[in-house]
Amino acid sequence: MTSPTKRTLAKLRKEGYLCAIVEKFNRFAGIRQDLFGFIDILAIREGEIIGVQTTSLNCFSDHVKKISKHKNLIPVKKSGIKIVLHGWFLGEKKWELKIKTF
Repeated sequence: MTSPTKRTLAKLRKEGYLCAIVEKFNRFAGIRQDLFGFIDILAIREGEIIGVQTTSLNCFSDHVKKISKHKNLIPVKKSGIKIVLHGWFLGEKKWELKIKTF
């Protein structure tokens, strides 16, 4: 099984984005840290920058709350970065995606 991050990277690259994983593991604190508190992947293509948080569908609503309430959401959006949440789930025969834009 592939991770939600790998599925999102494949989707974005297929759509012509140049992507970078910007989430990191802080070994001293023992936690994962997202860019600005809610971005796992930064994706760019001509005239567009997207910050993507990616997860499984069963954690989707928790991530909606996390991003919606985060103190950095407004400044990041004002910078021109589009914020998107990808929630992956296994459909009848393939992986499917629920998307929310902030």
